[in-house]
Amino acid sequence: MAGAAAIQRSARRIARYAAAAPSLSRSALQQPGRLLSSQASPEHGPRGAVSGSELALYPPERVRNFSIIAHVDHGKSTLADRLLELTGTIQKGHGQPQYLDKLQVERERGITVKAQTATMFYSYEVSRSLAACQGALLVVDAAQGVQAQTIANFYLAFESNLSIIPVINKIDQPTADPDNVKDQLKRLFDIDPSEALLTSAKTGKGLEHVLPAVIERIPSPPGKCDSPVRMLLLDSYYDEYKGVICHVAVVDGALCKGDKIASAATGRAYEVLDVGIMHPELTPTGVLYTGQVGYVISGMRSTKEARIGDTLHQAKSTVEPLPGFKPAKHMVFSGLYPADGSDFEALSYAIEKLTCNDASVSVTKETSNALGMGFRCGFLGLLHMDVFHQRLEQEYGAQVISTIPTVPYIFEYGDGSKVQVENPAALASNPGKRVVACWEPTVIATIIIPSEYVGPVIMLCSERRGEQLEYTFIDAQRALLKYRLPLKEIIVDFYNELKGITSGYATFDYEDSEYQQSDLVKMDILLNGKPVDAMATIVHNQKAQRVGRELVEKLKKFIERQMFEITIQAAIGSKVIARETLSAMRKNVLAKCYGGDITRKKKLLEKQKEGKKRMKRVGSVDIPQEAFHELLKVSNSK
Repeated sequence: MAGAAAIQRSARRIARYAAAAPSLSRSALQQPGRLLSSQASPEHGPRGAVSGSELALYPPERVRNFSIIAHVDHGKSTLADRLLELTGTIQKGHGQPQYLDKLQVERERGITVKAQTATMFYSYEVSRSLAACQGALLVVDAAQGVQAQTIANFYLAFESNLSIIPVINKIDQPTADPDNVKDQLKRLFDIDPSEALLTSAKTGKGLEHVLPAVIERIPSPPGKCDSPVRMLLLDSYYDEYKGVICHVAVVDGALCKGDKIASAATGRAYEVLDVGIMHPELTPTGVLYTGQVGYVISGMRSTKEARIGDTLHQAKSTVEPLPGFKPAKHMVFSGLYPADGSDFEALSYAIEKLTCNDASVSVTKETSNALGMGFRCGFLGLLHMDVFHQRLEQEYGAQVISTIPTVPYIFEYGDGSKVQVENPAALASNPGKRVVACWEPTVIATIIIPSEYVGPVIMLCSERRGEQLEYTFIDAQRALLKYRLPLKEIIVDFYNELKGITSGYATFDYEDSEYQQSDLVKMDILLNGKPVDAMATIVHNQKAQRVGRELVEKLKKFIERQMFEITIQAAIGSKVIARETLSAMRKNVLAKCYGGDITRKKKLLEKQKEGKKRMKRVGSVDIPQEAFHELLKVSNSK
């Protein structure tokens, strides 16, 4: 009964919005894009407010949710710009190319890091997640053809049962060969060449066919307009003044300002303080209807309350949770420490603020004997870690030391117990417990290269303990390789080395795979017999001696000489596998002895020797930040 009353209240509220709608001619209703975009102000761009009554003109059958997916630099951001302009969402010549790429790191690198959502009154463009879409524009560069991420994106969309519209972009380029790209799409994905749209997002050529194709080929979102509201939480970020702003897709029912909603994941209830669409900035509407995508402000104070993939529903009603996204799986871990120990509080503040807008990072405090207080952070992947570090430096001026990235290993002991190890320093040697088996995470890597580089790339993958799964030719000039590789072997420098041996022509993408059993050992770095916990690492047993030798050689170059001798060792358990010695700086204590008794000179030298022994016992060795950066390359390239 409570659920029926809630539906009746929502229905009355929606009816009030619909009753306020202006009278419109049939021709205007058939062309809502032209109707609304024509109301944009020439001085200020698209109008800043859209009423709930206008949203009522767009029932689910007139809504299309789609994403734009492509390999890096194939033109998805530029295509999004043109579609926003075409529908009057932003003005032409708005002065900001790649309008939806808002972060500084995105503009510097020319990549899309943070997915954005925008509403266009012709159709919807949702680029946060394929889970909110019924279709996708698969963009392929007419000159470069199918690349590694193109393949990954296609199968991701295909497995999500999305309608795929192939878009061959950059046909204005002198080296464009759209016919060859059509053949590649047919050979790799069994896509009918006649279905491909030929466009140039830069010049606008062919864009008039994109949105009609979206309307014709992509189905409208399913949903029940007369059911209690159910929403899929797509994304969230923190605003200093408004709190957490959630991006949602309304699957069933309608959401109005003032409604009471609850989280299926946490059970906490909230009041809807504001609701609207991204057009492309936050535009209040007071209501969202079935099939529409927008934002909700409900008084959440932390993004930890807004779990991506959660179901938000009518409070005090029972609904079946929507199939959300897979929980964030952290695959790369790294320690972050302030370069200056006195800056810990500043680093803590910077990480806290940044994670407010990136809830997919896990953060726990940890203490290192060598580096002091810091944080152990988990990331979704390599690019995620790199971008997080860069944003810390750019947006908050934080100077950090990052430890050797690690991946989550699983160790099994003789008593049958298993432990997941994310920090090698935490894997203490326990004589009472014998490790009987180890597992490490793997990835399925897709590599596309010119055929003349096949030999060197196969050799590189073999050195990284790769297992070849597929070797085919896309066309006469390019080959596709698929390998199963340990995740440990590709972090940090694999991509750089791949680019180097292929003269920059290789494209690379990977997806998580299962754990595989491996022969792993923990290797410690010791300075004067004391282990440096921040430098502990887990390596394959066959590579341990070579990695250990290179690690100690690198450290010898970067550690400054002290007044006492420094012994640098790599050890597995109690067995030392590599050693280097950094000689002490020696003061000439005999400088004032002009001739004289030899016994006095010997006494001075013996006194100096004893002093150096005493200093070696109590002296500390400072490890420069450059040493950690160099160790990243060694520990992950062998």
